[in-house]
Amino acid sequence: MNFTGLIIGVATFLCIGLFHPVVIKAEYHFGVGCWWAFLVLGLACIGGSLMVESTILSTLLGVMAFSSLWSILELFKQRERVKKGWFPDNPKRKNK
Repeated sequence: MNFTGLIIGVATFLCIGLFHPVVIKAEYHFGVGCWWAFLVLGLACIGGSLMVESTILSTLLGVMAFSSLWSILELFKQRERVKKGWFPDNPKRKNK
């Protein structure tokens, strides 16, 4: 039996599921100014994906890279969702 596809599928599901609350928390605490952290993580994972020989690990790093890069867009969309009142605004954050 070959479990590679199943491992990648489950890990992809978990990675995407992890980034959803991370984006919400990052926007709440830091605003959209932290987008560069997602960019750095994404680029680092792309580099790691290109360097790793293991198919599973390389694929998972690629999934994490593009989940991180997609999170940049979601961070700005989250700001709009906060403005619409769908999510709470952080009253203590100074940089709005």
